[in-house]
Amino acid sequence: MMRISSGKYKGRRLIENKLSFVRPTTDKVRQALFVKLQFFVPEKSVLDLFCGTGAMGIEALSRGAAKVTMVDKDSRSVAMAQANLKNMGIIQKVIRCDALMFLEKCNEAFDLIILDPPYKSGLYDSVLAKILQRNLLADEGIVVCEHATEDKFETQDFEILDEKRYGNITLTYLGKK
Repeated sequence: MMRISSGKYKGRRLIENKLSFVRPTTDKVRQALFVKLQFFVPEKSVLDLFCGTGAMGIEALSRGAAKVTMVDKDSRSVAMAQANLKNMGIIQKVIRCDALMFLEKCNEAFDLIILDPPYKSGLYDSVLAKILQRNLLADEGIVVCEHATEDKFETQDFEILDEKRYGNITLTYLGKK
């Protein structure tokens, strides 16, 4: 059973993921990401792209994010994220939309963008390029890419700030050059 690791909703359980195509971020990796960014997240605007169960966005809200925008193209993932939000007592919309289409129409810059597309999907290159093209990352913002360790992608014109490996999962932290 997955739980929120810290903040306002610490210890609260997320609804069991019964969707075989959704690979939620493990508690260990999610906690490591938010411990690293614990002083960065409060009062920030967060985009949880490919939100799946909504765990990352809920963790960000629990840790004081001012606003979280959650996006997923699959209606079952959107329903699960909405159920998890409701379970926490959070009133929050989850946007059902293809990631690239959302980025193309978005006119807001985010402080933190969390990318966790399906592994081996090849989406990192096009999504990172679109974020740069549309200037969707705030000047001091961070993009966190969760990916299979063997997955390779172009970091475009982003600077690699850090990279941490957790077994077969890697978190790559990117910032503007």
